[in-house]
Amino acid sequence: MPIKYVPFVPEPIEGQAVLNFNRVLKYKGVDDTSMTLQRGMPLYEVEKLESVGDNTENNMVFRGECITTCAYLKEHNIQVDLVYIDPPFASGADYAKKIYLRRNPKVAEAIAQAEQEIDSEELRAFEEKMYGDVWNKEKYLNWMYENLLAIKSIMSETASIYVHLDWHIVHYMKVLMDEIFGEDNFRNDIIWHYSGWNKKLKVSFEKRHDTILYYCQDDEGTSFNSFFEQWESEEEYIKKRKQKPLTDENGRRYVLSDAGNGKRVKRYLDEAIKDGVVVDDVWDIDKINNSAKESLDYSTQKPEVLLERIIKASSNENMVVADFFGGSGVTAAVASKLNRRFITCDIGLNSIQTMRDRLSADGASFDVYEIKDGVQLYRNPVQTMDKIKSLIPGLKNEDALDSFWEGTITDTKNGTIPVYIPNLMDSTSKLLDKVTMQRIIHEAIPDLPPNTKKVIVYYVDITSEEEIKQFIDEDDSTIVEIELRDLKTILDDVVIEDYAEFSVAETSDDLINKYVVTINRFMSDRVTAKILEYNNKCSLNDKKKTFKPIQISNEGLEMIEYLSLDCESNEGEWHSSSEIKIDKNSFVILNGEKTKSFWDGSIKSEKKPLRLKIRNICGDETVWSIE
Repeated sequence: MPIKYVPFVPEPIEGQAVLNFNRVLKYKGVDDTSMTLQRGMPLYEVEKLESVGDNTENNMVFRGECITTCAYLKEHNIQVDLVYIDPPFASGADYAKKIYLRRNPKVAEAIAQAEQEIDSEELRAFEEKMYGDVWNKEKYLNWMYENLLAIKSIMSETASIYVHLDWHIVHYMKVLMDEIFGEDNFRNDIIWHYSGWNKKLKVSFEKRHDTILYYCQDDEGTSFNSFFEQWESEEEYIKKRKQKPLTDENGRRYVLSDAGNGKRVKRYLDEAIKDGVVVDDVWDIDKINNSAKESLDYSTQKPEVLLERIIKASSNENMVVADFFGGSGVTAAVASKLNRRFITCDIGLNSIQTMRDRLSADGASFDVYEIKDGVQLYRNPVQTMDKIKSLIPGLKNEDALDSFWEGTITDTKNGTIPVYIPNLMDSTSKLLDKVTMQRIIHEAIPDLPPNTKKVIVYYVDITSEEEIKQFIDEDDSTIVEIELRDLKTILDDVVIEDYAEFSVAETSDDLINKYVVTINRFMSDRVTAKILEYNNKCSLNDKKKTFKPIQISNEGLEMIEYLSLDCESNEGEWHSSSEIKIDKNSFVILNGEKTKSFWDGSIKSEKKPLRLKIRNICGDETVWSIE
């Protein structure tokens, strides 16, 4: 249950016609959205998981949703000066993270074999779904409406917001943002143009740009910095302008520029290099390829130069830059490098770990928090939904039922029982309240087959189970039995913590790292299950050649991605005194510094370690006390 609800219904914008966007377009779920806005943003308990550095700037990384993060910020009177968000695009695509096995330092044969097969990724890697960008327009726009209102509630009076989208939904979002931020506050639709493969398309032009909608609450424009692009050489300028240079009588080179009204004026190249050129609203910046230095192997990662341009244009040093769909952490990373403070959040476990490791390697100081809103029970919403379906005994798909129901189970007493499971991709459905129950009783149940005797309704959170049961009892419009079940009871028993055998030794030599923790054996049921699933799938699908399955050694060290020692505290928030990350090529990143060394199976520290943390290659972290 939330601790309380924080109001976020906006006041009407002066001079802006209220579009009543949802009602005019007759979108479904209008009542749900209205009730959510009236109730406010849910404020949940927040736990600090880790402190990195001294963090005098109060930089924050949250594992949680946009709305619940904004509720925390508003409750603590924290405002932001610049927002960049890269939310789902309603593209219909699924996104997955490729999981790589590491070398096993305990087995010489495994190292040799890994070196031989270093280019054969299908033998060393498998995929794990991170999130699904699958929405209908009604749900997506209602969801974004709530998110944007929450964001606006914590923006300063002079703050700017950039919303990164593409052709799937950007035109709908422009209308929505006009209502929320005021069309007079619209500044640009920035075109991010990038290169791509040449394709011969039959019915359309190749799509090679995203659109970034830019709004600013400051009418005077005091929060915008004119942004000039500097040229490294005259040749670069010429290539960019695609103009043939001319030479005057003094030997100075120039190009002819359009000055308006059909006039052409000389633009001397030496002056152009010195002054730079004002950046317009079409940005030619290539996407990140896998070989790029900044690449984190994160599917939706945006280039740092893109965020650098936004942050420099719409903020100054020490201002607060926020990103509520943090992804790979590019916004926070660039903000930190440009001496801005940052706040970021994401719902996915892998995203939080990617951000945390990236920022730590950059030398940033920050705190990591977890919002106890129920979604953190497993890993991310998509994987949670997939796992739930496999955990409910007897649950099967039933095409004859409306999509409101996840499926059915069957028993001898009640026959076929429809099952409702809240969609964790939609934050509004997590809370079972009277509005949702009203919809179930008066819209969903009447559409069921007439012989339906019982339905099961799962929930993540509930206003009050006693209140909802009373509401059901007092409503005599249906004779169908409604059973309430807490989804958390299913998920609580799912995650089996990893197992590790390790030893601790104090070196006799006068070295900086006096303590050595050696990992002798590591086992992860989750990783093992994923590998088994992958092997079974590949063995059935690959009929042309003999499939060589992924195998794990008895030591299991190839399942480890990250280790950390806490030498300051044996409980509470984590302080990483020493850490090792093993990249996908099995090279060690020691305390943020990349090396060309392979892991030797140990981690060292100057002080006596009190706790050990190990993260497996799927992202699960387990902590052990060191006595």
